[in-house]
Amino acid sequence: MIQILVFLHILGALSTGFYLVLPIVAGKLGSWDAQAQSGAISIVRTLNRVAQFGLIVQLLTGGYLMTQGTYSIAWMTVVVVLLLAIAAFGGIMGKPLRLALADIQQKRDISAHAAKIRSLSIGLAVCVAIISFFMVYRDII
Repeated sequence: MIQILVFLHILGALSTGFYLVLPIVAGKLGSWDAQAQSGAISIVRTLNRVAQFGLIVQLLTGGYLMTQGTYSIAWMTVVVVLLLAIAAFGGIMGKPLRLALADIQQKRDISAHAAKIRSLSIGLAVCVAIISFFMVYRDII
């Protein structure tokens, strides 16, 4: 049973892996034409939704796995706060993605939305990198 939960937990983590390369994609949004912007934003929006479901899987499986192991309170607190930060950044990013797609369809400038997407993607990448560090080095705190 534990092995299945670990597998599901890792699948959830893999679903958030695209957040690590998202700042690169978001940084180039302004230099693409409208069709490329629309395609990229649609893909990012879909992957963001998948990652949000992956975060739910991580929360459930990680919560159970924490009850089965011996982890420090500090580590558990840091990991839960980072998980919630990733979920918040990803959820907040949904609106600028949706608005940017609407603006592209109406042939309007998306630079304001692209800036928000870029900022949120940097926050997501940093949080995913930090939580990955703490998952690998769980005895550090």
